[in-house]
Amino acid sequence: MTKDTQIPGYNDGSLDLTNCDREPIHLLGHVQSFACLIAVTSDWLITRASQNTKDFLGLEPASIFGRSLTEFFSEQAIHDLRSRMQLMWDEDAVERAFDVVLLPDSDEKFDVAIHRSGAEIVLECQKSDLNRNTDQGSVIRPIIGRLKNESSVDAVCQQASRFVRSLTGFDRVMVYKFRPDESGEVIAETARAGLDPFLGLRYPASDIPKQARALYKRNLLRIISDVDDKVSPILQQSNNAGPLDLSLSTSRAVSPIHLEYLRNMGVKASMSISIVIRGKLWGMFACHHYEPRILNYGIRSAAELLAQMFSFVLERVENDIEREEAVRARILHDQLMSQLAEGQSLAQNFEVISDAMRALIKSDGAALWVDGEFLNIGHTPSKDQFSGLARHLNVHPSSQIIATNCIADDYPDAVQFQDKAAGMLVLPVSRTPRDYIVFFRRELVQEVRWAGNPEKPVTVGPNGVRLTPRGSFAAWKEIVSGKSADWTAGEIAGAEALRVTLLEVVLRISDAASRERVRSQERQELLIAELNHRVRNILNLIRSLVSQSKQSAGSISEFTEIIGGRIHALARAHDQLTNQNWDSTPLRELVSTELEAYIGLESGRVQCDCPEVLLTPFAFSTLALVIHELTTNSVKYGCLSNDSGVLMLSGQKADNGDLIFNWKETGGPAVQAPTRSGFGSTVIERSIPFELKGEANVRFDVSGLEASMRIPAEFVEFAEREVTAAEAAVEAKEEAKPASASLSGPALVVEDNMIIALDAEDMLTALGADSVEIASSVSEALQLIEKYDFSFAILDVNLGSETSEPIAHKVKASGIPFVFATGYGESQALADQFEGVTFIQKPYDQKAVQKAIAGMSES
Repeated sequence: MTKDTQIPGYNDGSLDLTNCDREPIHLLGHVQSFACLIAVTSDWLITRASQNTKDFLGLEPASIFGRSLTEFFSEQAIHDLRSRMQLMWDEDAVERAFDVVLLPDSDEKFDVAIHRSGAEIVLECQKSDLNRNTDQGSVIRPIIGRLKNESSVDAVCQQASRFVRSLTGFDRVMVYKFRPDESGEVIAETARAGLDPFLGLRYPASDIPKQARALYKRNLLRIISDVDDKVSPILQQSNNAGPLDLSLSTSRAVSPIHLEYLRNMGVKASMSISIVIRGKLWGMFACHHYEPRILNYGIRSAAELLAQMFSFVLERVENDIEREEAVRARILHDQLMSQLAEGQSLAQNFEVISDAMRALIKSDGAALWVDGEFLNIGHTPSKDQFSGLARHLNVHPSSQIIATNCIADDYPDAVQFQDKAAGMLVLPVSRTPRDYIVFFRRELVQEVRWAGNPEKPVTVGPNGVRLTPRGSFAAWKEIVSGKSADWTAGEIAGAEALRVTLLEVVLRISDAASRERVRSQERQELLIAELNHRVRNILNLIRSLVSQSKQSAGSISEFTEIIGGRIHALARAHDQLTNQNWDSTPLRELVSTELEAYIGLESGRVQCDCPEVLLTPFAFSTLALVIHELTTNSVKYGCLSNDSGVLMLSGQKADNGDLIFNWKETGGPAVQAPTRSGFGSTVIERSIPFELKGEANVRFDVSGLEASMRIPAEFVEFAEREVTAAEAAVEAKEEAKPASASLSGPALVVEDNMIIALDAEDMLTALGADSVEIASSVSEALQLIEKYDFSFAILDVNLGSETSEPIAHKVKASGIPFVFATGYGESQALADQFEGVTFIQKPYDQKAVQKAIAGMSES
């Protein structure tokens, strides 16, 4: 007959804390003296027995090995034990049988714990307490009912510590919670009067070895009845079977290191009950008594049941808190999705995002890193410092929230900005490139109270170099610096919810950008086709103008004047159409522009009584040549050739929607009908019928030329209100006035075409700019903005493969007035983002720039 195993340290002093994490505490081979142990095979043959089995049951271990337990236990006892085994649901199950009469010729009752250990069945027998309350459920139910009324973790833990102490009678009951670094903290405590409080004390991770934590998950209750107990060895016939695994044992002996630890604390008896939530060891009830204490199995079972029920209540409290935080996160999501501007980037919405999130997650600063662009609010690293941090973050998974209260632990260079940011919560918001939103917390210098010096968990003992647990558990204060406040699980969950929201925003922006690219591509293809068509038509038209104009010219200078005037008329019409993005254009603008070029709209010389009417681009171009020919003829031969002639323009809407437009001259020289029809007359009489399928009649009365034109309804659009002649003259004059505006200080031109940029430089210099800086790319422009305090900027929308949108955001944020220059017409996306910003059309001149500056001054 041999002992199950020898306990290192009990006899030879060989065990010390250097191998504490490897100590086989489940194979110690002894049981505490309050119970005896018998192990049997599946057919009830006895294989092992603790030495004190003789004291409890009168059975000598040496005489019962290899024999059936049925020879010694009563038939009813075997039946009761087999029935309890039938209820064991898994390999870690422990069943209990209370008040069982084990021996046939005895009335003594025992409480028996039953579990499996490998191929063996283990029975642990403890004498029943005849005075105990047999209905523990009546005690547990009201306790759980009260615990359910608590809504915070601290409150429910404090109440639970009171109930466990009341149930078990221990001098001190603590709720001990494991922290992320595996250290523990006492978060709730109930103790008898006169004891120093442990509430708030921190214990290093080494106080509870890893293998002990693993056992706490399997065996929820652990009791030490007396630290000076004379334990009983487990005996077996031979060592061939190996030591018995006591992981699930209720009476398993205790590691001598742990016993020494308790002695150093002055504790004589202890009990721990595991708190397991979602399969993880959340913490435990730690019970201390300052005298030996043996609890009957019924109370231990009730305490274990209470702890299990408490775990459910605690999980419910945490789930309620998480649900509340999830609701807040959902509300935040809805708010953000409604507040974020459609089509705008994360950078443009950063302030909205930061303000909303900092209401959910307490932080001292926030930073955005998108495509190398850095934006920040509050206390954060600088752009250069964050650039290095971003490279470090890139090695982490792209879908993982990173939360730390000490950045320098993982990124040593963080000590450079530790005064601004010690902890961070990182939200990756894209895969490629890596973009981040990061919330920072400043350093929080705090005092941590440890139960003894955590840097000296062991001391040299009386046996020379052998290490022993520390002997002093007096509160030891440590000043912790370089760290921020911890990020809570709720804050991390909220950050994850925000990350999902922002990914949705990114996808929405990407979809919007994709749609805009498709629309831009379609517009570009249409513009190219339209441009090709118009260029061919213009070239053919100019060739015809040259050919026809030479017939009516008597000299080269006269020919130059005629052809130049006609080409300028087309150019002016084209400019007007460009200003309207090739949309319908007012007839009065065409008339006023042409007449202003010759007579400056002298008061009283032109009388207009026309309705407010818009012409389509095609009709506008056709009518531009007609009006030009009528005007030049009037200036040379008609009412505008002297100082007294008057030109009367009138118009009306026909019943079928056509426009009737009349031109009548009076007060000029006597008119004679031409002897031959020249090109000008041909343009007047035939352009409208040929191009527009309308009508045109010209009459050469002696008092002055009269022309009547009918423009079909499909080419015109009438406004509701007609403009009087006086209003038309005033508006025409106002539009003809040059804009009054001037600049001072340096100006910026962003343009990728050198010639256009130089022209713009000349214009701005002429308008008063002290100097003009030119940039052809986004990066170059942003550098200049950092260097100069600009008073005005012209930004070409398209810069080769990029756009000036980032520059526009920068100058807007800097308060610099600016205009967009474009050859494509106003971009709706840009117009929505930069409300009120003026777009000038290419080709633009100094007058257009001056008008834009004047408009900004007026607004």
